[in-house]
Amino acid sequence: VKLMVSAAISLTDALEEIKVVYEKDNNVDITFNLGGSGSLAQQIQQGSPVDVFMSANQDWMDTLEEADLIITDTRADITGNKLVLITNNDSSVDYESINDILAEEIDQIAIGNPESVPAGMYSEQVLKNLNLWDSLKDKLVLAKDVRQVLTYIETGNVDIGFIYESDAITSNKIKVLATAEDDSHDSIIYPATVIKDTKHEEEASDFVLFMASEEAQEILIKHGFRK
Repeated sequence: VKLMVSAAISLTDALEEIKVVYEKDNNVDITFNLGGSGSLAQQIQQGSPVDVFMSANQDWMDTLEEADLIITDTRADITGNKLVLITNNDSSVDYESINDILAEEIDQIAIGNPESVPAGMYSEQVLKNLNLWDSLKDKLVLAKDVRQVLTYIETGNVDIGFIYESDAITSNKIKVLATAEDDSHDSIIYPATVIKDTKHEEEASDFVLFMASEEAQEILIKHGFRK
């Protein structure tokens, strides 16, 4: 059985490892469609053939549930994450906290587009909570997903950016300056579900259940995720 899994791009490395483990014991062939959660949800709304959806926030999952596009009984929170502020290894920027960001010291700050990228939405919440949004909004570079933010920082094209802790550990070209306080943004939770139009409900449900298993959770933790 071929399963199409649309998942937040921050899950990329963990899912590739989970796929190998899962396919070994199950008669399925998993294909991943990775991107910003908002873009993926909109594809599903437009009828894209998807069996499983994994979002980096509850909002986009709620949107699909309200549109009656998911099998609600299969919806489960599978993991969580932290939001971190990063810069390039060669950068002279040396903040000890997000509060230290000064608009006059940086040219550009990269975040995911808050309208479609949960990491960008969380970043906006943090900056607004710290009363930094108004001074920094003209310096924002909006990325299509969190991995694009990482690329901007790795290449030195942007001074600082917000990504997930799980993305930060994939790169040796960046350094983490600070971690956002949990109470400065909505909880970063990754829900998964089976899409109502699936032709493989049983296999899709089994895969979502596996994501909550101890074996999958160990892989997620190894890749920087935490419930």
